[in-house]
Amino acid sequence: MVWGSWRKYYKDVVTFTAMVTMECVIVGINTLFKAATLKGISFHVFLVYDYAVAALLLLPTPFFSYRSRVLPPLSLRILCKIGLLGFIGISCQIMGYTGIIYGSPTLSSAISNLTPAFTFILAILFRMEKLVLKRRSSQAKVMGTIISITGAFVVTLYKGPAIVKASMSLHQPLNSSSTNWVIGGVFLTVQNILIPFWYIFLTQIMEEYPAELTVVFFYNLCVCFIALVVGLVVERNASAWRIRPDIALASVICSVRTRDCI
Repeated sequence: MVWGSWRKYYKDVVTFTAMVTMECVIVGINTLFKAATLKGISFHVFLVYDYAVAALLLLPTPFFSYRSRVLPPLSLRILCKIGLLGFIGISCQIMGYTGIIYGSPTLSSAISNLTPAFTFILAILFRMEKLVLKRRSSQAKVMGTIISITGAFVVTLYKGPAIVKASMSLHQPLNSSSTNWVIGGVFLTVQNILIPFWYIFLTQIMEEYPAELTVVFFYNLCVCFIALVVGLVVERNASAWRIRPDIALASVICSVRTRDCI
């Protein structure tokens, strides 16, 4: 009995520690990406190389998955769902990186606190989560949701520049810094609204096809293809697709390594 309780506690601690660690790593990746964009790299090009390398590294995984355990057939229906998941994922990435370009990694980290709150709310709406206010677990989740939303707004308003100053008329245009901050906040908010849909849709896919690495491989492949199409339309200059061995290359490599760890 004691061993079972300790094992459950240990599992929860490890999970929590892993989540906190990944959040810290993501903050570092966002900061590195911001520095790379200041060097001139386009985030469309960044996304193509990022997901292409990730898909290449995961290329052998579907073969090992089929050999290691019995899996249902990879039907066209599942592939279409993975493709839709990829569309949601690339939309999140575009919104997020655009928000970082207009705003900052600090703003991105602050608004990312909205993700667990929106995930919990959507999970209740999709009946994936039961809300029983008499239970302590439900009370903790509700309290965490309120704290997440409140914290995101407090940190954003505290760190962000003043949108309207006392000496500024309401009819005067905002300055460039304030305007960019607001635009970045809008893009990042949309990203964190889409991310819970991504989580919920991924959960449904994993229930139908419980092969994590195979799903991740095809997901990266789909996102790479979509990002390539968008990138070729947006970035028509061939020189924009050259990655120099500087912070841009380091940003791509670190992002791929983080994606593999996730």
